[in-house]
Amino acid sequence: MGKFYVTTAIPYVNDKPHLGHAMLHLYADVLARYHRQIGDKVLFAAGTDEHGGKIAEKAAEAKLTPQQFADQVSRSFIALLKELNISNDRFIRTTDASHEHRAQLIWKNLAKYIYKGTYEGWYCTGDEEFFSEQTVKANNGVCPDHNRPYEKLREENYLFALSKFTAQIKEAIETDGFKVIPDSRKHEILSLLKSGLEDISVSRPKDKISWGVPVPGDKDQVMYVWFEALMNYITVLGYPDQPDFKLFWPADVQVIGKNILRFHAAIWPAMLIGLGLPLPKQLYAHGFIEVDGKKMSKSLGNVVDPLDVIAKYGTDTFRYFFLRHISSYEDGDFSWARLEAAYNDELADQLGNAVGRVAAMIKNYQKGLIGDIPAPDHDIAPFQQALADCRFDRAVEEIWDQVKGLNQYIDETKPWEIAKAGDADHLREVLAYAAASLIEIATLLTPFLPETSANILAVFNTGVLKPLPGPLFPKHETKTG
Repeated sequence: MGKFYVTTAIPYVNDKPHLGHAMLHLYADVLARYHRQIGDKVLFAAGTDEHGGKIAEKAAEAKLTPQQFADQVSRSFIALLKELNISNDRFIRTTDASHEHRAQLIWKNLAKYIYKGTYEGWYCTGDEEFFSEQTVKANNGVCPDHNRPYEKLREENYLFALSKFTAQIKEAIETDGFKVIPDSRKHEILSLLKSGLEDISVSRPKDKISWGVPVPGDKDQVMYVWFEALMNYITVLGYPDQPDFKLFWPADVQVIGKNILRFHAAIWPAMLIGLGLPLPKQLYAHGFIEVDGKKMSKSLGNVVDPLDVIAKYGTDTFRYFFLRHISSYEDGDFSWARLEAAYNDELADQLGNAVGRVAAMIKNYQKGLIGDIPAPDHDIAPFQQALADCRFDRAVEEIWDQVKGLNQYIDETKPWEIAKAGDADHLREVLAYAAASLIEIATLLTPFLPETSANILAVFNTGVLKPLPGPLFPKHETKTG
């Protein structure tokens, strides 16, 4: 039995969760469930990022304190994770007292790489991020994501000597000691490293932003939110002295969105090297989700609430569509029509039909007695490799090849004709093989569709048929958006 530590990027609580947040947690959940299934000791951490000027700004608009606003939005993320059946072991909030305390310890332990200086740059409060002159010029001085002009800031801040770590990070990524996937993201970060990293601002004046973790020993500065938020991956384990930190670090997989690659593939590893800690084994950066071929935006009115999808189709249908039909490595597209087709043609017609047909024949021809179930005979190495590579779409394709293969087997062997011919031994053999195939399919599906998997196993696993308590894929509403 090994250990497996998986983390998600912690979403910023400036707004309620969207489809991208759902995807982020689904990917990590599949990895956590799979590693529990194969016997590893697993820790799966999720959470929310709650400091910074944007939160203070949003809280003021809502006539709430920053803490009240953060509490409210954080609850919406916790609710989404529950609806998605996400199996995280921890949920860290960066406003937790333990995180703030440990973040200050990390700052102190990085002190030899932190110095005070004047920092000048273009800042967007909406992103809580500084941008290069080149980016600002390309966008004509206006942030495209927030439709607000970049602010030119010149401040006395603390800076982190990121430039010192370029060569070590580059070597770790090139040798896969710190594996960045997919390759497109690996090439992207190596391209950035090629020109060398520059020192970065890691604090803001308290009179500009008061909502943050105080810099140790300086009452006039707070930690820059992005620098502090990255620390959650070890503060959640109890860095530097708790048993979980000693057992689970380094992370086996860190799951993030592609838009925050620079923070996680350049700044975060530099911080870890500065602390004398090993780098994560693998960083997986997934793509974005569009709706009907267009970027989701409130102005277009095409934002899809994940809770609306779950309310109509159920949790496992949601999980199936986004894990199989959204590319694990590229951007993907959601539409209600595609979801409806996947529900009808694949879940209900292919898997649901296979379960229903096999169960009905065992009940009708053998009075519910399955008999001896043969051992699985499929090669699951490609499935295992797909999961190791975070190719979730490919892993589900491998399972679905078995689903389609089982339906083909039933059509070709025609158990109803064997029953009519009175060949009981052959019929028992055919139906036992079909039941074994469904058990194997359900076992492989466990990390992806946990409820569906449990329901299928309950029907066939004991050798005596047990009826399904209801439809395999209940749908609450037939109308699509």
